[in-house]
Amino acid sequence: MGVLYSPGLDGIIDAITGIGDREPTEGGLAYRGYDIHKLVEQSSYEEVAFLLLYGRLPDTEEFERFCNELSKHRELPGGLTNALRSAAYGARPLDMLSTAIAFLGTADPEAQDLSREALLRKSIMTIAKLPTAIAASYRLTQGDEPINPMRQLTHTQNFLYMLSGYGPDEVAVSALDRMLILYAEHESDVSGFTARMKASSSADYYSAATASMGSLKGRLFGGADEHVMQKLLSIGAFDRAEEWVVDTLKKRRRIMGFGHSVYRHGDDRARIMKNISRELADKLGDPRWHLLCERIEELMLREKQMRHELAFYAGPILNILGIPAELGTAILAAGRIAGWSAHIIDQINNNRMIPRFEYQGPNGPNYQQDDNWLVIKKVSDA
Repeated sequence: MGVLYSPGLDGIIDAITGIGDREPTEGGLAYRGYDIHKLVEQSSYEEVAFLLLYGRLPDTEEFERFCNELSKHRELPGGLTNALRSAAYGARPLDMLSTAIAFLGTADPEAQDLSREALLRKSIMTIAKLPTAIAASYRLTQGDEPINPMRQLTHTQNFLYMLSGYGPDEVAVSALDRMLILYAEHESDVSGFTARMKASSSADYYSAATASMGSLKGRLFGGADEHVMQKLLSIGAFDRAEEWVVDTLKKRRRIMGFGHSVYRHGDDRARIMKNISRELADKLGDPRWHLLCERIEELMLREKQMRHELAFYAGPILNILGIPAELGTAILAAGRIAGWSAHIIDQINNNRMIPRFEYQGPNGPNYQQDDNWLVIKKVSDA
């Protein structure tokens, strides 16, 4: 029997995992068996990160200890801040985050330690530091100094505080915390597969996490939330949506935020994100971007029978929170680092190197040197 080949590994399982399950129901998602709806309604990002790393929900004492560990590791090394300062002008947010993770690897004396205990320590440290790196990088690009984290604040409170310098509003904290939970894991997506493939070579934690970060830069994977917000701003008004959608489709251009490769009949995460957007718009009294998104969603269902993806309402949420659109994919990474870390640990502890290619090129062509090559060789020898 020959080796099975499937473009894009479609239909091929490359790992058995108990981390994320994106098909417990049609369009659904579960982390370690817990339905995403329940986690968004009842958990915090810290609790979800613990769940993904340790495979179970924490008790009260474990949760407090875990939060204290995150709080202890939020500050960036001085050398990393200087590196971010040097790269601040011209670098994209994801490039800055890749720089941050790579730097952490060079500064960690245990970087090559692949024991489970060491990998968990690296994971907690990196989860803690990514929001700090995002906020510091952005402020440096704006000519402002980074703001140090405050230990008494939660993970999401700290991010909003370090980004703006203002005390975090609880409505904003609730919205962003739920977004991070939605982002935290997505089974064998491109970034999760990249984490496992890199880790399968017994590469260190930071190399695998940096590779996953790089996968978000591809135009077919990350960046949809940034692109959506840019288009919404260019459309501007509710009554211009139909003209824009019809014209864009007529020109055979892709409308970002629609047509998920897995969820053909809708994505539960996308529906939850839409609810967060609606709730936030109602509470803050600014529904214009949400209503514009709803109109585009209606038109795409009418014209192409396509449903919106997770990222479609993320841009308007970040916009109403005062978070720049260009940070959208970096924030996704700050949430997904928990899932990446869980996959890296899982792969290293149950390892078999992936992938395998099959050669189907020409066999045995004759190698010939023509006279022109010989003339060139003789001239060069002279």
